[in-house]
Amino acid sequence: MKKILIIGAGGQIGSELTTYLRGIYGSRNVVATDVRECKALGADGPFEVLDALNATSVASVVARHEIDTIFNLVALLSAVGERNPQMAWHVNIGALMNSLEVARQHHCALFTPSSIGAFGPSSPKVRTPQDTVMQPTTIYGICKVTGEMLGNYYHHKYGVDTRSIRFPGIISNVTLPGGGTTDYAVEIYYEAIRSGRYTCAVPHDVYMDMIYMPDVLRACVELMEADPARLRHRNSFNIASMSFTPDIIAAEIRKRIPSFTMDFNIDPVKEEIARSWPDSLDDTCAREEWGWRPEWDLSRMTDDMLAAIRSRTAHPRHA
Repeated sequence: MKKILIIGAGGQIGSELTTYLRGIYGSRNVVATDVRECKALGADGPFEVLDALNATSVASVVARHEIDTIFNLVALLSAVGERNPQMAWHVNIGALMNSLEVARQHHCALFTPSSIGAFGPSSPKVRTPQDTVMQPTTIYGICKVTGEMLGNYYHHKYGVDTRSIRFPGIISNVTLPGGGTTDYAVEIYYEAIRSGRYTCAVPHDVYMDMIYMPDVLRACVELMEADPARLRHRNSFNIASMSFTPDIIAAEIRKRIPSFTMDFNIDPVKEEIARSWPDSLDDTCAREEWGWRPEWDLSRMTDDMLAAIRSRTAHPRHA
């Protein structure tokens, strides 16, 4: 990677990935774009307003900046997608098809995130294999499976260097989530600091795989820098870091904040989605093919999350 374009840079992953990549490859070599103006992303590097559904505009940015690697991070997430499945398909697949076509025409590598949402209730629940039945019951998951297949198609038919990761639920102390089923695992930390209590929309006993943002950012770079000769799988790799229930994460917080309490107001849509997803993923292929190793577990992440949120609460101008 030498000249990088991030499409959807204003989202949960993109806002932090932009800064991370600029720290590695240089600020001028990472072009951030989003459908809305984002002054923060333009403060230390190039930023352009870009509609990912306009292929001509995407191609223009790639040509002008001599891009060789595209990160397509555009997505409507699981819970939001279920409220408007037509829009979810239009946005998720439209942005991907434009990214694939531009990557083909301009000889770019392309990264597109997939998700544990690509699996469904008929997939094995524990240590879900890299290669297994994938019959998701959400439009978000259907989009992700379609995206994986399109990535493989463009690689095999046109030679596009497509790569992808099936991310677990992503937890960040910088950017709030945007309508996913795993959002509770971020919100719970903020409420633990803010009010000392949290009302959870996901049942107490539902396991889901999660990952801390520093591991996400590192995984993106490691996969895109991996020797292509080693990649038997491309679209998309399971990666795993930690798996827990709401009860488990609440207990971990309670070790640090003994007065913390949690009750439940179950969202039936989120419950249905959560119970259809894997409890844990088998990431053997990622470990063998490009050296993936998680660095964060639940205990270490909890310490870091609470410290970061407390710091911003004490210094709100930095929030």
